[in-house]
Amino acid sequence: MNDKFHRFFADRYPNVRSKFPGEGRRRWKLRVMEELWLEPEAQAEISSAALNSQDTPGDAAYEKDGDPMDVITDCEEVGLVIRTDFSNDDAWNAFVSKLKDAEKELLGSMMQAQDTTNQDDNDIEMKEEESRDSESESDATPDHIIRLVANANDPLFNGISNIAALRLLNDVGIRLAPAPPAGTKRISPSNRLIDRNKLQEIYSGKTIWIYDGQSNSDESVRLVSQQGDVYGTATADSWRARASHVPELQFNMSAYNMKIDFGGLDRWDYSERLKNLEEAEPKQ
Repeated sequence: MNDKFHRFFADRYPNVRSKFPGEGRRRWKLRVMEELWLEPEAQAEISSAALNSQDTPGDAAYEKDGDPMDVITDCEEVGLVIRTDFSNDDAWNAFVSKLKDAEKELLGSMMQAQDTTNQDDNDIEMKEEESRDSESESDATPDHIIRLVANANDPLFNGISNIAALRLLNDVGIRLAPAPPAGTKRISPSNRLIDRNKLQEIYSGKTIWIYDGQSNSDESVRLVSQQGDVYGTATADSWRARASHVPELQFNMSAYNMKIDFGGLDRWDYSERLKNLEEAEPKQ
């Protein structure tokens, strides 16, 4: 975000870490973020300084500390399918089969295209060999795109909401909320997932897809957004995609930065948004 945001975290994070040993990076950052949302003056300073933004310092403790969920997220796959409903193993297995078939087909076509490119490279002068080798290593086709997380014995994932999944498996951050259209008032009451003092809580990390009760019948999963889209949409909004479409969507989002924006319209699942907005705010 910007210097004031980083300074706020740098000041508060060490104390939070010492008070709650063992919780891990993601939970500690959430605790600091909760303190920020309780301080309107700090929010105003951060939002006013947002134009002078810069990336988070790479050596900051709140970026480098370990986390219990790293055992799940430290993987080559760029997307995680989280199973949150365990009532129908047959339906889950059918979903997994279709997803894996689609992933295999996509990776096969990528390897075929790469082989064609490599064949063409053989006609290039040998003095460029080292450069090509370096590029080919970085562009190598992955073994998998999606990781399946399906631990029926872990109550953390049973019936989990979008915002809860983000808080478990992604890292919290903040940004300026999208500007409201001309002539449109800011939302009231405010909510951190949409707009509070011109700021919006956001998340970064692996893309999260959620397999829930509806998935048992239609083989679709919820794609969870890490930040809002147009003004009025919210962090943790979701829409549904079928198993056969998940790998290609994930690849296009990760490799080509494809955005799901519905052409500027708000077509996200409104019922899921309401759950997230309520859960994101502490009970009074």
